[in-house]
Amino acid sequence: MEPATNPAEPHTAAPADSPILLVGNPNVGKSALFGRLTGMYVTVSNYPGTTVELTRASARLDGTRVEIVDTPGANSFLPTTDDERVTRDLLVQGGEQRVLAVGDAKSLERAVVLAVQLCEMQVPFALVLNMIDESRSLGIEIDVAGLEERLGVDVVPTIATTGEGVEMVASTLEGLRRGRLRVEYPEEVEHAVARIEPMLPATSIAPRALALMVLGGDPPLDEWLRSVVGAADFDTIALARAEAAAHHREPLSYLLNRTRLAAAHGITAAVRSRDEAPTAVGRVVERLDRATTHTLWGIPILAAVLYAAYQFVGVFGAGTLVGLLEEGLFGKFINPLSTRLIDAIVPFAWLRDALVGEYGVITMALTYSLALVLPIVGTFFVAFGVLEDSGYLPRLAIMVNRVMKRIGLNGKAVLPMVLGLGCDTMATLTTRILETRKERLIVILLLALGVPCSAQLTVILAILGALSPVAVMIWIGVVLGVLFLVGRMANAVLPGRGSDFVLEIPPLRVPRIKNILVKTLARIEWYLKEAVPLFVLGTLILFVADRLDVLGWLERAVEPVLGGLLGLPRETAATFIIGFLRRDFGAAGLYHMAETGALDAVQAVVAVVTITLFIPCIANFFMIVKERGWRTGVAISAFVFPFAIGVGALLNWALRAFEVPL
Repeated sequence: MEPATNPAEPHTAAPADSPILLVGNPNVGKSALFGRLTGMYVTVSNYPGTTVELTRASARLDGTRVEIVDTPGANSFLPTTDDERVTRDLLVQGGEQRVLAVGDAKSLERAVVLAVQLCEMQVPFALVLNMIDESRSLGIEIDVAGLEERLGVDVVPTIATTGEGVEMVASTLEGLRRGRLRVEYPEEVEHAVARIEPMLPATSIAPRALALMVLGGDPPLDEWLRSVVGAADFDTIALARAEAAAHHREPLSYLLNRTRLAAAHGITAAVRSRDEAPTAVGRVVERLDRATTHTLWGIPILAAVLYAAYQFVGVFGAGTLVGLLEEGLFGKFINPLSTRLIDAIVPFAWLRDALVGEYGVITMALTYSLALVLPIVGTFFVAFGVLEDSGYLPRLAIMVNRVMKRIGLNGKAVLPMVLGLGCDTMATLTTRILETRKERLIVILLLALGVPCSAQLTVILAILGALSPVAVMIWIGVVLGVLFLVGRMANAVLPGRGSDFVLEIPPLRVPRIKNILVKTLARIEWYLKEAVPLFVLGTLILFVADRLDVLGWLERAVEPVLGGLLGLPRETAATFIIGFLRRDFGAAGLYHMAETGALDAVQAVVAVVTITLFIPCIANFFMIVKERGWRTGVAISAFVFPFAIGVGALLNWALRAFEVPL
């Protein structure tokens, strides 16, 4: 049964200069639309959880400069995650503002559920149906005019990635209206709403909508409400909620969502049709989509994806491109010419050494960062961008869900861990998409322990690529085994429970070259701005430490650990010391030692395993502190360091005792 419109509700335009909030389900193109409206680049990926913090920018629309805010994805404004809570709080306490509700045209019902709640809130909004091209390829047609009539607001079809329909979105902003749809809830709920409304404070949303949120129950909202209305009125509100709940077996939050879903289902059924058969491309995509998560066929597809990524990054990036840059451009031209030039014009020996010596800014820092790491990282960014834009990563989450359950997690946890292959620091931030504190702590620990960032990973693969496949398998086996073991231990020790596996699966798409190029260039820009200066700083630290014999003292001090336990030459001390600043810098030092024959096969494997499990880099450490506090950051580092040394020592003993051929 469809809900009726309510002409008595306000139906007026919003101020032309009030802020604009982009809200919507996860992975519906909010960030892409944000970029189109503001011209500001935001990471746009085909999996949930990309936007985990608010992103703000100003834009000039119809001659007026307004602020636009990109919010985290939300499936409901009765929040179950921190992301949904952030968006809900912004709607409730954000002051006078307008809303663009962005939905996936293929999943119209889910978009309408949010639109129903925005109608209840009485905020001025329009509904943007994004990815309209993909819905049409599946033979789905939507009666836009009919949907506008039922909601009482403008509905705009768009393709945000190409810009189609974005101008129409901008033109609707001046006349955004408050929806006139009203959903009727069971009598007990409506009675409780009527009792609660007069006691509620004034907010950015209609009292009826706030009353429904209060009935849904949310501890942070209750805490805020108690501080505003006082203990006596809050007790009255709590009593009204309890009396309404006593009439139903299921929680009130479930009842409210179910009622809204029924209303959305009725509206969707009236305005959506599928008269045409899917196009040929649509049929192929549907079949491939099913195969990627199939119990049998999903495994060879995953193997093929990993093999293709290895060939592109490990063979082409770490082999061909590194050879051209390190041995060719830098080895034959830049470094020799720089050395001759510096020797000729710089009168001070110490400054010459600082620039082109063993620990020189040009001969070490720039050679490592630009000739060795950049080509590997660049190809990894391209491969990762393809996986992001195609929508394959959430399907990977489905494939590994059963394994993740063994360590107290679910398949969704693989998303921040895969993001950690790009950057552990940002991946730590995205753990907010996980529902419970226990899950977030476990994933943050595993990220700090054994998930190498792109720069470190690709250098490690370059080192192992010169050895036998057995060496690669040992590294993979040890790292995965450690992650599984520590995950099991953390699951047993940490209090709390995991959450159910509920994940929005985006459509499988042909990756867009423009998206991949934009993301790759943005990430390379980040690497050049953030990583290269740290390579230079690390090299200068090594230079000063070498000049003051601090490096020699440290090498002698750690000799019992490096030589005795790990079986490594003491020169590797420098790579581990600087590894805290940048773990990829430490890996690059090991690569140079392996290339020059300073490490044998066993030492190379032990070294790369140990530095993979080494303490988190300084940027990741401070992100852990930001997310979970100093105690957690220090505790994780204090655990990881001796644990990594212990695993390396055990591996060294095993490889030499059993004489494993590498």
